[in-house]
Amino acid sequence: MPSKKKGKKVFDIRLLKKVFKFAIPYKRILYTSIFLSVILAVISPLRPFLIQYTVNNFIKDKDTYWLILITVIQIGMLLFETGLRFYFTYITAWLGQSVIKDLRVTVYKKVLGLNLSQFDKTPIGTLTTRTVNDVESINDIFSDGLIPIIADILSIVSILCFMFYVDWRLALISLAPFPILIIATYFFKESVNKSFIAVRNAVANLNAFVQEHITGMAVVQAFAVEDKEFEKFKKINMEHRNANIRAILAYSVFFPVVEIVLAFSTGLLVWWGANNSFNAGVIISFIMYLNLLFRPLRVIADKFNVLQMGMVASERVFKVLENEDFVPTTEKEITSSEKLKGKVEFEKVWFAYNDEQYVLKDISFSIRAGETLAIVGHTGSGKTSIISLLNRLYHIQKGKIKIDDTDISQYNLDYLRSNIAVVLQDVFLFSGSIYDNVTLRNTNIKKEEVIQAAKLIGVHNFIMQLPGNYDYNVMERGATLSLGQRQLLSFIRALLYNPSILILDEATSSIDTESEILIQQAIDKLIYGRTSIVIAHRLSTIRKANKILVLDKGEIKEMGTHNELLEKQGSYYQLHKMQFAQQENAEEIFSK
Repeated sequence: MPSKKKGKKVFDIRLLKKVFKFAIPYKRILYTSIFLSVILAVISPLRPFLIQYTVNNFIKDKDTYWLILITVIQIGMLLFETGLRFYFTYITAWLGQSVIKDLRVTVYKKVLGLNLSQFDKTPIGTLTTRTVNDVESINDIFSDGLIPIIADILSIVSILCFMFYVDWRLALISLAPFPILIIATYFFKESVNKSFIAVRNAVANLNAFVQEHITGMAVVQAFAVEDKEFEKFKKINMEHRNANIRAILAYSVFFPVVEIVLAFSTGLLVWWGANNSFNAGVIISFIMYLNLLFRPLRVIADKFNVLQMGMVASERVFKVLENEDFVPTTEKEITSSEKLKGKVEFEKVWFAYNDEQYVLKDISFSIRAGETLAIVGHTGSGKTSIISLLNRLYHIQKGKIKIDDTDISQYNLDYLRSNIAVVLQDVFLFSGSIYDNVTLRNTNIKKEEVIQAAKLIGVHNFIMQLPGNYDYNVMERGATLSLGQRQLLSFIRALLYNPSILILDEATSSIDTESEILIQQAIDKLIYGRTSIVIAHRLSTIRKANKILVLDKGEIKEMGTHNELLEKQGSYYQLHKMQFAQQENAEEIFSK
């Protein structure tokens, strides 16, 4: 839980400067809103002053002409003030929405560039909260926070000046109960601040929980744990409700206290005025001054809390923006219109996800352009980690990775990744059409190219049988397609980007035997002339590889061709023997 130190962030000038940097493109609107707050602060107390003057000079003498004129002036001032207040409210809200629009774009762009390790450590729901809810709260700094607070403070100062100018004795008597209000305001601010922080944390927890469990609903239902997960949800939801109720309780106590203090001040004013022969105009104007004074005082503590929550949210957002765990770039990045040739070298590479436990240890190998490297090993041996490093999804701790004799850190990231296509075991499809998913909305890829790639993979006829053909909506994560069908679409995606280096991570693991034969034929065409790295459990699919790498616990145990490794009768030989024994047992079981 956040500490009480969070409350001090409302005065964090450094953080405010960071927020207001995003308002620089809209500085004219910012200055206009501040100017309007000054004008409104001066206009409000003028009306009670005019009423006092009217009662004392024109009502007593029944001067109809001046009464009508003052009334028209009052109506005009009221309409003018209403118009200014409307415009002030509108432009501060417009300013806030414009700032958070730019800020949200900046945050999302930052999230896109973060290292994958950040997504391994941070729940997706939490990042969603930072990008959506917390950024939205920063809007309150402009629309309900700092600028309105400045306007309210100026209004309070202006009213107090008028009150003391009219009669300092009545002003002091009227303000006598104010210490009670100040104490109540302090406790209200502290109470609501704690509640709001609890609400923010509860919202983040709620978003993370719902995001995670809706995504993993198949697992929840498959293991019949709906009731247990529902109880967890109810607990988190209860915490959210209780935090809001504590805030509501503070409001329900504070506002009656404000009304009581206002009534007490008004009573003192009338009593003192009646006993000291003050004229009616002064008493009436003071009653109006008190009402004008209490209007901003009722909400200023609430606005301070809104500002504070905006600052807490901005602190969280800027933690994302200032996160240094992103893919580093150099001043002179290499980019070219030509494709990479595809020579790959790993030189004494060490890698750990948490900087402590190395999952790859002293990995060294090389592949010539156009060759195929197969990587085999038990689960957790580091196979997927190798391919994740090649396109710079993670940083290495030691060693070098080169493509075409150049360290991959020297390449422009977009250029590097455009030369590498990856087909993963767990295929991710976005909500949208098949066409959008295989092209990733790249307008340079024509539909004819998509159809040609689909025919090469052998999936064109299947797509044509779907409603809408290539415009068929696969829904979120490709929910309307089987795992094997999603895998086939990922092959089309890889083909369309015409990579220099092709990575297949268990690419045929979810495909039936008939589809695997078709895909294997397509792969043979796809890898021709390209460097290929293939991770496969089915050793029968990698016999043609130029080189096979056998990994165990992050270390290279063996390296060579299929025949060379079998002759050694080492780790690869044992894997090969074990797999074919399992296959024979399976065939025997099914034959019975």
